[in-house]
Amino acid sequence: MTQPQKCIFPFDASPEELTASIEAFVDTTIASLSSFYLELPRGERYLEYEGFNAAYDCLFGATEGFSSLNRSVIEECINVNPGAFTVLRCIVGVSPPDLADMATEKVGIVVTQGAARTIDQKSRRGEKIFTVKVDSVTNKCVRAMIEAACQTIERFSGKSTNPLLIHRLEKIDTLNGIESLRDVAKNGVAYPVLLYERLLGRPFASHRDSVSELVGEIVEAAIVKVLTEANIPFHKTGRAEAIAGFDQAPDFLIPDKFNPKVVIEAKLTQDDGTARDKVTRVQHLNSLSQDGTKFEVVACIDGRGFRIRREDMKKLIRATKGKVFSVGTIDQLVEKTSLNQFTGLS
Repeated sequence: MTQPQKCIFPFDASPEELTASIEAFVDTTIASLSSFYLELPRGERYLEYEGFNAAYDCLFGATEGFSSLNRSVIEECINVNPGAFTVLRCIVGVSPPDLADMATEKVGIVVTQGAARTIDQKSRRGEKIFTVKVDSVTNKCVRAMIEAACQTIERFSGKSTNPLLIHRLEKIDTLNGIESLRDVAKNGVAYPVLLYERLLGRPFASHRDSVSELVGEIVEAAIVKVLTEANIPFHKTGRAEAIAGFDQAPDFLIPDKFNPKVVIEAKLTQDDGTARDKVTRVQHLNSLSQDGTKFEVVACIDGRGFRIRREDMKKLIRATKGKVFSVGTIDQLVEKTSLNQFTGLS
């Protein structure tokens, strides 16, 4: 394979070098991408184990080792340590929207999914979830979800009678109702059982879902940081925002949205289909730019999805004339593009 003589990354290359060594530049660009499988954004709602364990101890002590699920006692515990609400939800093994549905069905109090998520988020942050007004809508929702969770634990016993189905309470701590909960709390859990339930649930699954938007914003946040530090004026488009001259607005327009001279498309994805869609989008922007005469097209990408299809990476490099950056190379974004013409203007 022909190796580039003067350049490592395509954003350093001349048009002639890009043409002569496109395969090598695909290699170096792909090598700069990260997988983002083992690291996740922490997010403001992430509950550390120490906090979770303290909330568990509070609930365990208040219920005398889960000898009974006295509702008033549990409410008092949650008032002392709001995280106990999340612990109770985790014992049942459902998401906040699931618990909202259970409360609506079992208790007859309508709890919206949005309300359930907000309450659970406050719980994980350690913020009070009961309001001062005793009969507030929020308090009714919290009590309904507590009641639904407790009923579910107390009344479930045995496996699903349908051989084609599995009940979500068929797990070590709820299989035989509150008796199972007491036994697990008292005697612990066998490690193979823990691993098996981890297999069913995936490590960090709920957290991954809750920060999915933050994962997607890793690249965008890196772009904002670079532009801000260089004092470059820019417009970051909002969701579904319409920009004159574009059938679909780019993620960033520099120096402004009225007469952009540089447009940046940003994407982090682990899915090759989503990556392919972004490549097509960048190609379309290149067409709108009249092959770069109206504005420069830049791509800031990362994630496994862009590693999978070499031909798509070639298209991306060609459509941007080599201006493809990853999180690992984004520190060169200003220097290697027309953005350097706008430094200090913000």
